[in-house]
Amino acid sequence: MSASLHVRNVEEDIIRALKKRARENNRSIESEHRELLRRALAPRLDTEWERRAAALREATKGKLSTPSEILIREDRDSR
Repeated sequence: MSASLHVRNVEEDIIRALKKRARENNRSIESEHRELLRRALAPRLDTEWERRAAALREATKGKLSTPSEILIREDRDSR
């Protein structure tokens, strides 16, 4: 899912810095803005991912599973 974000009342020096950074990274201003937001929020997103991964590990603890490399090898060998 994708959403739009409109930011108002941004100071001119911030706009100039965003434009400069976008040029330096060969991105549009919009793309640069998205990248800055992603980087700013990445630690929080990583924390959420780690929480979910820990919950999955806990839910599957003690259950038998086959490592993916074995499943891939079996699939290749069956052809």
